[in-house]
Amino acid sequence: MYNDEVLTCKDCGAEFTFTASEQEFYAEKGFANKPGRCPQCRAARKNQTRSGSRYSREDRPMYDAVCSACGKDTKVPFKPSGDKPVYCNECFRSRKNNW
Repeated sequence: MYNDEVLTCKDCGAEFTFTASEQEFYAEKGFANKPGRCPQCRAARKNQTRSGSRYSREDRPMYDAVCSACGKDTKVPFKPSGDKPVYCNECFRSRKNNW
């Protein structure tokens, strides 16, 4: 049903084989697109993402705010506009568990 197919990596330009078994796996998972990267570039990109070289939570700007529930000073990852309540981590978690 599936035949091995030679593809070109969009990162390094090397040719790699998209095997029949890989094609079957992609079909089972419902993936519509063929892989654009060779296995080596896919692994390198995966490691790069895990090592935090891409945008991470630590890089996100934080804004000073006062918790609407307990009044404690806190930092939030969005600029408070004043029209909605802002909660510290503890109050947010306790309210989230009650939703």
